[in-house]
Amino acid sequence: MTGSADSAGPPSVARAERGFAELAAENRWLRDRLARRHLLDLAAGVLAAQLRLPPSEAVEYLSALAHATGLSPEDLAADIVNAAAGDGGPAVTVPESDDPEPGHAPSGHPGEARRARRTAAAAEAADTVGEAARTLLGEGLAPLGAESLWLWHRVDRDCLRLAGCAGVGAAEAAAWQWIPPAAPEPFRTVLAENTPVWLEDGPPPGDPLPGPAARAARALLPLRRRDTTVGVALVGWPGPTALDGTARRAVTGLMAVAGTVLDAAGSAPTAVPVLVDVLDSLAQPAMLLAVPGTSGEPAVEHLNDEAAAALGGVSPGGGASLARAFPLVHADLARMARRAAGTARTQRAARLPVSAGPGDPPPLLDVRVLPAGGGHAVVMWHTVGATGLAAARAVSRLQSVAPFQDSLTGGGTAWSPEAYGIFGMAPDESPVPLAELRERVRPDDRDALADLVTTVTERQTGGQTVLRIMLPDGTVRHVRVAAEPLIAEGTVTGLAGVYQDVSDSRRTEAALTATFNHLTALHDQAELRHQLALQLQQAIVPEVPGLQEMPGDLVVAARYRPAAEEYRVGGDWYDVLALPSGRILVAVGDIAGHGIDAVTGMVALRNAQRALAFTGHSPRRLMEWLNEVTLRTGGGITATSVCALYDPEDRGLLWTSAGHLPMVLLRGGRARLLEPPQDLLLGAVPGYSYREQRIGLRPGDTLLLYTDGLIERRHDGLDEGVARLAADAERLAGHAPDTLVDSLLGAAAGDTDDDTSIVAVRVRGRPPVD
Repeated sequence: MTGSADSAGPPSVARAERGFAELAAENRWLRDRLARRHLLDLAAGVLAAQLRLPPSEAVEYLSALAHATGLSPEDLAADIVNAAAGDGGPAVTVPESDDPEPGHAPSGHPGEARRARRTAAAAEAADTVGEAARTLLGEGLAPLGAESLWLWHRVDRDCLRLAGCAGVGAAEAAAWQWIPPAAPEPFRTVLAENTPVWLEDGPPPGDPLPGPAARAARALLPLRRRDTTVGVALVGWPGPTALDGTARRAVTGLMAVAGTVLDAAGSAPTAVPVLVDVLDSLAQPAMLLAVPGTSGEPAVEHLNDEAAAALGGVSPGGGASLARAFPLVHADLARMARRAAGTARTQRAARLPVSAGPGDPPPLLDVRVLPAGGGHAVVMWHTVGATGLAAARAVSRLQSVAPFQDSLTGGGTAWSPEAYGIFGMAPDESPVPLAELRERVRPDDRDALADLVTTVTERQTGGQTVLRIMLPDGTVRHVRVAAEPLIAEGTVTGLAGVYQDVSDSRRTEAALTATFNHLTALHDQAELRHQLALQLQQAIVPEVPGLQEMPGDLVVAARYRPAAEEYRVGGDWYDVLALPSGRILVAVGDIAGHGIDAVTGMVALRNAQRALAFTGHSPRRLMEWLNEVTLRTGGGITATSVCALYDPEDRGLLWTSAGHLPMVLLRGGRARLLEPPQDLLLGAVPGYSYREQRIGLRPGDTLLLYTDGLIERRHDGLDEGVARLAADAERLAGHAPDTLVDSLLGAAAGDTDDDTSIVAVRVRGRPPVD
């Protein structure tokens, strides 16, 4: 493939490439200046209030005071703000000596307090909650040994929505995007008591929390603003950690600023978390592009660290144009991305640009553009002069993984310490090049080893295989090998990759791939799971076409709408069932989460509820049994539900609710909300006793049961959504039940890409004349 007409590197375009690095550096300088200005403004405000000075004179006084004390304006400002935030301390604290060396400041030293205040100021000046979280983790919590930070915003009904995080993979962030009410227990404690929860040896059994291991230390803290708990923070450590009083005070102080940044925008996780985590584990530059169509300009959604380093150590940020990131070759990359997305085939180029002028940035070598589905493409390339153990970053993400690198130009072989353990060798033995592993491999696998070496060195592309390795003690170990060529000026100079012990079937394989085949397999596997789950859900919870006549005097219309394309299916269910007693079961429910796990949980609960209903017991007792079923179903699922029994003899409706939204009663052209008891959702705690209510229905009454996907909006509370639904239902009250549910579903205000169920139950007959 040849370069575009403007790829020869004219001076104006080359200057643009170099100008991007300069602009990026200027942007970092401006951000640092903004954080510094914010801190100085805070200190000037304190002085203005304490000394009754105009703001301009307070700024001048701060500068003069810094000069007189010999402190930098930033250190003095930090001292002033810290003193004002303390308990009656002096307005200005002047230390007796300079800051000690980093990492050696004694507890309570002014240098520590100043760094904490500067970190807080930088976080408050951040543009997004995610950026603030990265600042708090990198500059404040990492020195305490922490490796991750989660910030959830408190929304209606005590749900927690993830607003920003740092040190966390995109897939894990997507999995913990929402924390429902009453689960897990540490979150309930923080919200109920407004006090931190310190878990030095991890959470108690049965309360899974985000983190690398069950026994890793965690701290959960309430985020307060104006005497109100606005969210929850979770700080994670890599393992069990003793959190003494000094560490707890430091963490609490750093989290005090987080409540002020929760309203920032732009903190939503990426829409393709699996791809992002895979790209982040690769040992070569890679980026994710959003491809809008056949003529639109692709946008950069994500760069891994190697790609950012290739751009001078600066990422252009999510949503940046391809031309901004790669001004010399953006036309070629855009054309390849559109072609890959349109044909579903990998596009290749040996070098971009084909030629370059003096002083131009290094070219992109062995460029591959892979279709990733859903309007996305993955771009991967190599750079000139790559040295060192290229796959070392994968070790921090995967278990039993050992990076290696072989030189084909006399540089020898380098192994990480983990590789010696995988091959059963002593650390002082010489590492074995990949091509010379033949004698350590089972005879049946030697052809696979030779094919992998040929693929990397001759075809100049990446590959992977699983080999059975014979250890010195006679045991056999299954080892996955993934390797990539190191290319300089079109010639393979070496290869880099990873060894992974996959003898234990529980070892993950997803994050080792560096090829199109494996990325496509991930996508196809997820697509197949979603299609099967959708078929299963449609078979178990089919729509009711038109009106369904029930024994007695009820007519029913029900609809189900799957979630957005990414998830396809969710855990919504509904049921209307005539029982041998003559009563009619009416129920809706919603499993937390999406995908096949949610669908299988839904099937279990719906079938259990059907079977329990035949016992003839009251809705309260049915819900209590269903709660125990949920706790024992496995997977830690939770759900909300409404269970009602209608008696045609007296038109009485006996019902109970497990944390579900209120039903809507349409009577005489007016809408009324049937507020449920404030009972816990299913799967929260064992042995819970539910309450029930009774209401008499009349001829002409219509009862609406629904799930939150119908009314939930990202920026509104559920109460506003319920009110909108009631108003719409009142406007459509005169329509038949099937027309009513179709109209309400078509005008649904929900925008959270959640699945939706809605059931309309009408009592036949003319309404009484009031």
